[in-house]
Amino acid sequence: MVHLADTLTIDSSQRTADGFMKVIARGARSGIQKYLGREVDPTGKTFKADQIVNVYRPPAEVFDKASLASSVGRPITDDHPSVPVTAENWRDHSRGAIGGAVKDGEWVRFDLAFMDAALIKKIDDGKKQLSGGYACDLSFETGTTDSGETFDAVQRNIRFNHLAVVDAARAGPDARIGDEAISDGGNDWSPCDAIPQIIDALTRKRPMNFIMLDGLKVDLDDGDAVKIAVTKLQTAKDEAITAKDAAVAQTVADAATIVAKDAEITALTAKLADAAITPAKLADAAKEYADAQAKAKVLGVQFAADADTAAIKKAVVDAKMGDKAKDYPAEHIAIAFDSLTAGVKTDDATQQHQVITAPIALGDAATKEHAAWQQANDHNSWRTAGTAAN
Repeated sequence: MVHLADTLTIDSSQRTADGFMKVIARGARSGIQKYLGREVDPTGKTFKADQIVNVYRPPAEVFDKASLASSVGRPITDDHPSVPVTAENWRDHSRGAIGGAVKDGEWVRFDLAFMDAALIKKIDDGKKQLSGGYACDLSFETGTTDSGETFDAVQRNIRFNHLAVVDAARAGPDARIGDEAISDGGNDWSPCDAIPQIIDALTRKRPMNFIMLDGLKVDLDDGDAVKIAVTKLQTAKDEAITAKDAAVAQTVADAATIVAKDAEITALTAKLADAAITPAKLADAAKEYADAQAKAKVLGVQFAADADTAAIKKAVVDAKMGDKAKDYPAEHIAIAFDSLTAGVKTDDATQQHQVITAPIALGDAATKEHAAWQQANDHNSWRTAGTAAN
């Protein structure tokens, strides 16, 4: 397998709206091609370096489907690279691509797309000749073609590698990129029939087809990028829903807490209002205390000197009902006291005296001494008053 370069003749060119260049080129014809000996025999074993060698390209080989298909998608380069273009160095050399290839009489017609702005500028500035690079099985054998031409070698299994834009093609200035479009039945642009959609896909101006996600541009024609974007959006949506549900639940809980606190505040406010000490409440409390104290005295019930109203009432209930009332709560004690003292008559003056003086507990030693002192004092007061009268 040897690598050779061949020339192409340019039929027409056209610019796309976004600056790419479309070209129709004819080349790779069948028949005799002339090469230098060093091109076909680098070792010099069969041909001298500067010897002209007639190489036969049989039509069956040039127009073979596998041969034509091998050119589609192959890169266009700026000059011939020193090595064949491969997947490893494609990024370094490719400036465009071959979009299609088809038999056109004794020629192969190619659709070309130049994609690189720098190379297109070079073409505009005058670098317009083309040279194809391909590999083939080259057999050194002599013979004569059907048209009577003699040959020194034969090409078989032709496989395209690249197309180069050069300053001077081996075939001369005719193998160049032209500026005028050919006319083909009224059509100024005649793409190849092989795979016309490739050249169109490579060179047409696509509309902007992307979305912005978190400040990043996502190409909707990139399946993987779209999948990542959709997944990210779905995740963000799920997180937002979860956060919303949590916020709603927290809001409900907070509202319930506020309602409970409001009820508690209302109850405490009512209690504070009930417990607030006012002159009227003081008067009522004093009257109730005096009434309970007076009724206890009438009933002959003894109670402690420091007993409050509730204690006095309990003393009366315990004295009158005994063990029956030992487990009575305060509310029942109050009811029982009212029942037991319903018919008891008291001296209002005594009640008033009890309100403004210290409580008197019956049976207490201090009470007896006070009563004796009070009796003697009243008697002396009378005597004094009587003496004064006399």
